[in-house]
Amino acid sequence: MYKLYTTKTFEKKLKRFLGKHPNLEKEITETLDQLAKNPFEAHLKMHKLSGLLKDERAISLSYEYRILFILENDCIYLTNIGTHDEVY
Repeated sequence: MYKLYTTKTFEKKLKRFLGKHPNLEKEITETLDQLAKNPFEAHLKMHKLSGLLKDERAISLSYEYRILFILENDCIYLTNIGTHDEVY
């Protein structure tokens, strides 16, 4: 099992995101639980990023929304959440 860590920036963005989309709170919790269990689960659609975000990876929260993170050994550092255009 992987350990999830957040940054103050992520927590601020998550709070803002939940303010706009309170109906997605349960889905975010379930997705983060799945991420902690196995980030390579196929339905999370994890992929590496390139360019300025080359050290990060992303998973799909839904068709429109993404969660970005850094994967190091058994630690996952959550860095961003939002729409495709907002996070990339």
